[in-house]
Amino acid sequence: MINVGIVGMGVIGKHVAEAIAKGIPGVALAGVTVRDPAKAHGHRALGLEWLIRESDLIVEAATQAALREFGPSVLAAGKHLMVLSVGGLVGVLDEWAQLAEKHGCRILVPSGAIAGLDGMKGAREAGITSVTMETRKPPRGLAGAPWIEQQQIDLDAITKETLIFEGPATEAVKAFPANVNVVAAVSLASVGPEKTRIKIFAVPGQLRNQHRVTIEGEFGRLTIEIENVPSENPRTGKLSYLSAIAMLRELGASVQVGN
Repeated sequence: MINVGIVGMGVIGKHVAEAIAKGIPGVALAGVTVRDPAKAHGHRALGLEWLIRESDLIVEAATQAALREFGPSVLAAGKHLMVLSVGGLVGVLDEWAQLAEKHGCRILVPSGAIAGLDGMKGAREAGITSVTMETRKPPRGLAGAPWIEQQQIDLDAITKETLIFEGPATEAVKAFPANVNVVAAVSLASVGPEKTRIKIFAVPGQLRNQHRVTIEGEFGRLTIEIENVPSENPRTGKLSYLSAIAMLRELGASVQVGN
């Protein structure tokens, strides 16, 4: 039995906790850590140190900033760490990987709101020459991002498809820490965050979060397109928490499909 602790009970944390409570073979919920106990949704609320102590695996469902604060403590305790705020790994992954190896644990990254990471990892073995990504979201799905505030972009004034940002994944995850964790996952599965390029568009009237990734290399060309239905939080697609639940389910499964 794998005891799972969840840090953060927003949309993702809540749905992951509910799935475990309903029953995932080989998985049990040790508890959750939240700033406001009222947001524990009836689950056992523990302080972070106690949660780490009583868990075999910690699911980070908080923010990049929170991940940076407690991630090393989880790994130093020899506990596995599942990361949903994948952008928080950019710049520290090598250091954290060494820490995980030293203490005999793993860092797990679900596919999140994108598909095709298995194909990217396979293509990487032969050599990838370029990775480009285009993300289109409803304007309010980008609300609150540091880039939007720094550039003083009035999202309510956008009346047609508008390019909001273009650059490498290293910059995108800082500019949109709660909006484009998907590009961090793509970069880590392919050529790295410095070489992965992304364009982010705001599209009025759009009901889904759209992602298009194009990978080219010695293997050929791979194009992935996906349209995600937003969750209760417009910044988060439903597939984000569904992929985390699927990864937990595979931990205790006797058969695994894909890599």
